[in-house]
Amino acid sequence: MTTTIADGDLTVARPQWDRARLKSRIVHLGCGAFHRAHQALYTHHLLEASDSDWGICEVNLMSDQALIENLKRQQLLYTVAEKGADNTRLKIIGSMSEALHPEIDGCDAVLNAMARSQTAIVSLTVTEKGYCTEAASGELDRHNPLIVHDLANPTAPKSAIGYIVEALRLRRERGLPAFSVMSCDNVRENGHVARAAVLGLARARDAQLAAWIEAHVTFPCTMVDRIVPAATPETLQEIADQLGVYDPCAIACEPFRQWVIEDNFVNGRPDWDRVGAQFVADVVPFEMMKLRMLNGSHSFLAYLGYLGGYETIADTMTNPQYRAAALALMTQEQAPTLAMPEGTDLQAYAQLLIERFSNPALRHRTWQIAMDGSQKLPQRLLDPVRIHLEQGSDWHHLALGVAGWMRYVQGVDEQGAAIEVVDPLAAEYQVINQRYQGAERVQALLGISAIFGTDLPADARFVAAVTGASAMLNQNGARAAVAAL
Repeated sequence: MTTTIADGDLTVARPQWDRARLKSRIVHLGCGAFHRAHQALYTHHLLEASDSDWGICEVNLMSDQALIENLKRQQLLYTVAEKGADNTRLKIIGSMSEALHPEIDGCDAVLNAMARSQTAIVSLTVTEKGYCTEAASGELDRHNPLIVHDLANPTAPKSAIGYIVEALRLRRERGLPAFSVMSCDNVRENGHVARAAVLGLARARDAQLAAWIEAHVTFPCTMVDRIVPAATPETLQEIADQLGVYDPCAIACEPFRQWVIEDNFVNGRPDWDRVGAQFVADVVPFEMMKLRMLNGSHSFLAYLGYLGGYETIADTMTNPQYRAAALALMTQEQAPTLAMPEGTDLQAYAQLLIERFSNPALRHRTWQIAMDGSQKLPQRLLDPVRIHLEQGSDWHHLALGVAGWMRYVQGVDEQGAAIEVVDPLAAEYQVINQRYQGAERVQALLGISAIFGTDLPADARFVAAVTGASAMLNQNGARAAVAAL
């Protein structure tokens, strides 16, 4: 029998509390790397520090069936490796109380877990595209294939939104109180996005159900922050060498973590503030700070770094010109668009981000961050551009960031090698790439209203700036374009 983290001789102590006390009060949809290194870890620390019984029922809906199977094999324990520049600290996390997958356990098992009376929170890390909303309008995309399926098969949903709506229908039918829906995705006002998606699907199904959800369900916004690269075979082997056994569910991350949560829960919540989270009345200022300064500069570095031949963000930051450009983007173009509470030091925050990006222990691939650009660009780069256009201020770093995305989705790098562009709109890019080039291609990409809306393509200043930045990038290459900023 293979030795696992649950029964092997380990160099790190397993959780010391009685895990039998855990109740699945949270059902989490999307047991990916970030969740395992963030929300599940905060919950673990709360269990260490108190007699809390808040456990997490983990659910993967369509992806990573193997992860759920592996978690079950090792009694829902897994390893988090916090990798600083000088050392790595391992923690064995024990906050999971169940793990489900529709392909293993059945759709009904997932719905029944969400519909149990003890379930008080359904949380999500399903990425931007998992909400099935239109990036420009924020409304539910009724033409999304998952939504089309869920409307036709409401009791056997496939999307996270479909599961939530059907579970809430079951709770209403059974006379149970509602739960709170808590998004932990890097999405602007993520609670509002979740609310629009859930109510949009509910209204398409049943007006009375939608009215009940609107009256009884809360959708707290959250701001989450921790750099968590996707696991690689090399990372997993490094952790195994230090841990003493191989853990296929292990994940590596940076030491820094932050969680700001709107205190708006309808059916109770854990005291995550006891272990470092912050409950506030309004998450939006913190969310905007993170989305624009961290995520916006991350996207900038991902596109231009990949094109410049850098595999990871840390590799990219070894180039002093990229490092200077990222800092200037944050302090000169992103920070001025923010309205922060008094006492917030955005200059210090920018310097902290530069240090975090430069951590050589993290192998955060530029290709990974470049995924799903159509869903990320509006929040991270385009909304700040709109503010600069209104104010008449400078935004040439942002222009190059948008041009970097345009060059990246061309699907061929500067050496002529193919780029695997992962994006819901990848097929649309391919059609444009085959038909157009140069300024005409820029114009065609700007015509994707789901990304750019209708205002930006109609603004001559925006079109000229992006067209010029694209021409310079195509002519000189990414490294020279960044150096010329």
